Amino acid sequence: MFPALETHLKQTIPDPYEDFMYRHLQYYGYFKAQRGSLPNSATHQHIRKNNPQYLLHRSLGGKDDLIPDTLQKEKLLSWATWQNSYVHFLSFPLADSRMLSLPHLRSRQLLYDELDEVNPRLREPQELFSILSTKRPLPAPRWPIECEVIKENIHHIEWAPPQPEYFYQPRGNEKVPEIVGEKKGTVVYQLDSVPTEGSYFTSSRVGGKQGIIKELAVTLQGPEDNTLLFESRFESGNLQKAVRVDTYEYELTLRTDLYTNKHTQWFYFRVQNTRKDATYRFTIVNLLKPKSLYTVGMKPLLYSQMDANTRNIGWRREGNEIKYYKNNTDDGQQPFYCLTWTIQFPYDQDTCFFAHFYPYTYTDLQCYLLSVANNPIQSQFCKLQTLCRSLAGNTVYLLTITNPSQTPQEAAAKKAVVLSARVHPGESNGSWVMKGFLDFILSNSPDAQLLRDIFVFKVLPMLNPDGVIVGNYRCSLAGRDLNRHYKTILKESFPCIWYTRNMIKRLLEEREVLLYCDFHGHSRKNNIFLYGCNNNNRKYWLHERVFPLMLSKNAPDKFSFHSCNFKVQKCKEGTGRVVMWRMGILNSYTMESTFGGSTLGSKRDTHFTIEDLKSLGYHVCDTLLDFCDPDQTKFTQCLAELKELLRQEIHKKFHELGQDVDLEESWSDISLSDIESSTSGSDSSLSDGLPVHLANIADELTQKKKMFKKKKKKSLQTRKQRNEQYQKKNLMWKLTEDTSERAGFASTLQNHPAFFRNSENSSFLPMRSENPRLNEQENIKTGGDIDTTNLNRRDKDTSLDPSMATLILPKNKGRMQVLHLIYCI
Repeated sequence: MFPALETHLKQTIPDPYEDFMYRHLQYYGYFKAQRGSLPNSATHQHIRKNNPQYLLHRSLGGKDDLIPDTLQKEKLLSWATWQNSYVHFLSFPLADSRMLSLPHLRSRQLLYDELDEVNPRLREPQELFSILSTKRPLPAPRWPIECEVIKENIHHIEWAPPQPEYFYQPRGNEKVPEIVGEKKGTVVYQLDSVPTEGSYFTSSRVGGKQGIIKELAVTLQGPEDNTLLFESRFESGNLQKAVRVDTYEYELTLRTDLYTNKHTQWFYFRVQNTRKDATYRFTIVNLLKPKSLYTVGMKPLLYSQMDANTRNIGWRREGNEIKYYKNNTDDGQQPFYCLTWTIQFPYDQDTCFFAHFYPYTYTDLQCYLLSVANNPIQSQFCKLQTLCRSLAGNTVYLLTITNPSQTPQEAAAKKAVVLSARVHPGESNGSWVMKGFLDFILSNSPDAQLLRDIFVFKVLPMLNPDGVIVGNYRCSLAGRDLNRHYKTILKESFPCIWYTRNMIKRLLEEREVLLYCDFHGHSRKNNIFLYGCNNNNRKYWLHERVFPLMLSKNAPDKFSFHSCNFKVQKCKEGTGRVVMWRMGILNSYTMESTFGGSTLGSKRDTHFTIEDLKSLGYHVCDTLLDFCDPDQTKFTQCLAELKELLRQEIHKKFHELGQDVDLEESWSDISLSDIESSTSGSDSSLSDGLPVHLANIADELTQKKKMFKKKKKKSLQTRKQRNEQYQKKNLMWKLTEDTSERAGFASTLQNHPAFFRNSENSSFLPMRSENPRLNEQENIKTGGDIDTTNLNRRDKDTSLDPSMATLILPKNKGRMQVLHLIYCI
């Protein structure tokens, strides 16, 4: 557009990405050439103090070194470099939108905001910081600055019990202890500074709160003191308070999800100073769900450090006198529920852990990904990247798994599969299923190699690392359920979800996504099952149910097709499966794995182990091969079976209503949503809406996007549109020139018996102005079109009669003649 200007810019302005890479490599000592230097400290200080993020943080009263880590400091340096490099360009008189559209400035490395406006930041070089290496330690988890974190590394071994672990059989005489609280008991452990509802996340740092870590457990008075020592200030721990109400009896209060006042279901904590021969009772007093698998035989998990060290025994199901009941303490707030159980520890002076389910922490994931990155074979077909940074600055990892293609055509022909887990941090079931999937798909099994040949797998193993780290059950550090915000426009507040949705959106532009599945856990129903979406397109009728049915056949003792549900409820519109389905992924699912166990086949009435969940990851791969088998025999058989199952279900529903229906001809026309129950029995939570401090930001962004879309929709008229508008204008001029003739013609029609249904109440159009220019302006405002519905609105008692068709000229006379006649009428 400006050849001279382009030549000038090429001579004076360096390529932004090349300049940034040079400075990045030089900063880390990988590039020694003599080419300038990093910005001096004064420039850097000036740029940093004018950075909006720095100003916001200063307004919150935080310290300088709390938010920025090494990566963030690099961003600030690169931003300063960008500004210095472009100061000449920005001061140039022609620096407007035309210049920003120049090819060498519209680089993929420059970041643009929602409205396509330039944001002076460079895209992060993902390949440089996303690859894990054994040459340096793992990136330490970042915690909110309010959280105290102990320095010990907590590690548990994996172990599969040699014998089935059966459900607890309630006897009916289990004790229901009275809740006495700290008034009659002694507080032996309590977290003081825990952010709850009303506060919100501001900043994070490695190791959490600065300063000396307090000793929260009571001090033992001597070797005979048998008080238990509690601790939960480690990854995924969430015990808030422990009250000793008797020698061997304790009341426990769980910490709510940070920045909320609810979501207490997950628990994970440590006890020390145990006694072997005593029977202890633990009662959790502030659970929120009225129903739980503990009422039908689920047991808590126990881990003994001495058993792990001496006998290689890991987590196991333990507990007696298990009871789940309503807390009778009425404080005028929401009702609480209690879980109580008794237990005998295996050793004296042991260190033990209790958990709602097998923990799987952010550090566990990083260790696993590190082993994959350093495996010379797996790293050839598994590319490890960073999708984004979480709210606290933790890495959200993205794995791309596929075998290298021989030709571009072969690569383009591959379909995609998207799998994710841990959007709800307390549902560690999803991580174990994900681990089983990764173990298999990264193996040298012929089936795994075939899957990598025909698919591109996009895997997000931990979508909510912040929540996992702090021990939340359902929310992120935004204090909201991320699985209700997949439509979000708040990239900075919900980065994990925003980047996931946009990654899949870009993926859909490149290739077909055959399957999307998000791995979850379920605390009210046993077995494993899927939630999907009904397809109203009769071409693909019941197709979304084929994959779950196949999976139930491949894992008949774990997976229950009967528990699957495909109804899309309004309250689930913001979930991952519904949003991805509406984006065009037919097979879009939420996989629910129970916290309990199986009621099916050979595993009936037994708890699921880690190996059971990992095996399901293999079954997902096995079912994918069946689903995509070129021989469609299995697919056809499943469709036929589904139709028969649906026929039976419809008969059952109508029989319950006391009605008879003939399903021989039209039964397939019945809406599936009408006969399928809701997923009210799921672990779903209604969205609380946005936090107060984000609501205004969302409204502003929404209004801004609407204005932008309105401007964008306005396009130039084609030659045909301009000609039509010109003819309409001329027509209106002609009509206004002969008002008397028009009035006479209308008077004649008024007396025509077939035109108006009620001639007595009929009326004419309002008289137009004698000034032709005013008439033209009025016509332009309405777009030049004459709408008969608007004519009717001018007199509610007037309507057109079908016999009017005899007055309209044939189609070959042209649309303008018809409009002419109608308007004259």
